[in-house]
Amino acid sequence: MKILVSWSGGKDSAWMLHILRSEHAGTPAALLTSVNDAADRIALHGVRAEILEAQAAAAGLPSMTVRLPSPCPNEVYEQRMAGAVRDAVSRGFTHVAFGDLFLEDVRSYREERLAGTGLTPIFPLWGRPTDVLSRQMIAGGITARITCLDPRVLPRRLGGRLYDASLLAELPQGVDPCGERGEFHTCVLAGPMFSKRIDVEVGETVEREGFLFTDLVPFEPAHPARTPRERAAG
Repeated sequence: MKILVSWSGGKDSAWMLHILRSEHAGTPAALLTSVNDAADRIALHGVRAEILEAQAAAAGLPSMTVRLPSPCPNEVYEQRMAGAVRDAVSRGFTHVAFGDLFLEDVRSYREERLAGTGLTPIFPLWGRPTDVLSRQMIAGGITARITCLDPRVLPRRLGGRLYDASLLAELPQGVDPCGERGEFHTCVLAGPMFSKRIDVEVGETVEREGFLFTDLVPFEPAHPARTPRERAAG
């Protein structure tokens, strides 16, 4: 099994990589990530592409990116993902791993789209109770921050917060502790799947299309006088 890892940069895909390496017979050989071409950020999570590159380096894996326009019609998304699948198969990949936890419609969509492509989907975290899984990830050394949240279900003050036990205790009733229904997304900065920690500073929070995005700015020790806002501006 040569495994392509569907990589969002968040805690679930990162923990999945750890599980693949520790519990599965196959070999994770690359990270696959969709990137908003206009913003040069990971789609949905809003994380800078340079942090994605740092994650790939810390994971010791090459990164395969699918560039998406903004806005991105569904047919364009499917065309570009299909091209990425063909490319992966040509490189000898046999499986693609997803960090989905319990949403049946999402899993079915992936299985349907991959049927007959030569790339078999696997779901290493599927069915694990998310209250247990969230605590396992934290206890296992995951360091992550919230980069995107839905202010309709979560307090705005949680933007940029560390994903830790205190955060879990603050989540409103009904919010999945792993954010599986889209309540929030994270960016992983350290954990057992990485060889080194990724240092960032928390930048500005902005609202776009009904969601709050908190910028994570790569730490620049050579410029200690610059404020997070100045670094966020580039």
